[in-house]
Amino acid sequence: MGRPDFWDRPEQAQQTVSELSKVKGIIEPFDRMASRIGDFEVLAELAELEGDDSALYDEADETWDHLVEDLSNLELMSFLTGEMDRKNAIVTIIPGAGGTEACDWCSILYRMYTHWFDKRGWKYETVDIMPGEEAGLKYVTMTVEGEYAYGYLKGEKGVHRLVRISPFDANKRRHTSFTSVDVLPEIDDDIVVDIAESDLRIDTFRASGAGGQHVNRTDSAVRITHLPTNIVVTCQSERSQHKNKANAMRILKARLYEQEEEKRASEIAAESSAKGDNAWGNQIRSYVVQPYQMVKDLRTHAETSNIGAVLDGDLDMFAEAYLRTGGGQAVDADDLE
Repeated sequence: MGRPDFWDRPEQAQQTVSELSKVKGIIEPFDRMASRIGDFEVLAELAELEGDDSALYDEADETWDHLVEDLSNLELMSFLTGEMDRKNAIVTIIPGAGGTEACDWCSILYRMYTHWFDKRGWKYETVDIMPGEEAGLKYVTMTVEGEYAYGYLKGEKGVHRLVRISPFDANKRRHTSFTSVDVLPEIDDDIVVDIAESDLRIDTFRASGAGGQHVNRTDSAVRITHLPTNIVVTCQSERSQHKNKANAMRILKARLYEQEEEKRASEIAAESSAKGDNAWGNQIRSYVVQPYQMVKDLRTHAETSNIGAVLDGDLDMFAEAYLRTGGGQAVDADDLE
C-alpha cells in the first residue's frame, strides 16, 4: 500500500484494503489480548507480594473477570471462519398459515430483529414490506450491514414457533403460530454470479404503504423475475426506480448463489444420508408465552425463561450457542454462562 502507484488501479487497491482489514480484524484483537494477559500476570505477581489485604488483590480480581469475558468473546471469533461469515446479510420473514395471528407473529419477529441490530450497532434497511390485512405483516425483507452480520444471523434461518393466548381470539384460546426466517449472505462483486439479461423479466409498479405524497404517484417499485428458476424479488423502499432495481439485483444475486450452494451441499449429503426438509413444522426455536414462559432453541438446547428480553432483541446467547456448537449440537447450559 506504500507504493506510489497503489491507487492507480482503484478496484484492485480497494480489494487490497479490504483484505488488510480482514487480516487486522483477526490479528489485532489477538495481540491486544496477549498484551493484556501479560499485564495481568505482572499485576497478579505484585498482589501476591503485597499480601492478601492488598488493594491490588481486588484490582486483580476485577481485571480477571473482565479478562475471562473478553477471552470468551475472542474465542467466539474462531467460530466465524466461514467463507461468507464476514458478509452483510439479507433477512426475509414470512408468516406461515394462520391468517392474522401468523402475520402478527411476523411483525413481532421483525421488531425483535431490528432491536437486536440496533444493540449490535448494525445498520439495516427495510427494502420490501407488506402489511397484513388486519394486523401484522405478510412479509418483510431487510438488508443488514455490519461486521460478521451473516455469521451471527445464519443461525436464525428456519421456522420460529410461537405459543400464546391470541389477542385476536375473543374466547382467549391458546394459539400456535409459525413464521419462516430466511437469511442470505450479500454477495460482493468479487464473487461472480452470471445472470443473463434474457433470463430476467423486470416489472415496475407503484409502491404501496406509508410514504407520503410519493407513494402511488410514480412507478418506482421494481419486481424482478428470474425466469429459469422462477425466483421473484421485489424492492420498493427507495424513491428511485434505479436504486430499487439495484437492490433487487443484489438480493437476486444472493438467492441464486445460495441455491447453487444448496445444490452442491445436497449432492454431498445424498451420498451419506437423506436431507431433512426445511418446511413448516420443522421449527428451530419455540417461544412459549402461555401457559409458562420459555424460549428454547431445539438444535442447541439453549433456553431462557426471560422471553420479554428475547423479544426485545436479546439474541446473543442463541447466536453464540449456535456458533459454539457448530449449528446443531446440544450445549450444556453451564457452558453458556
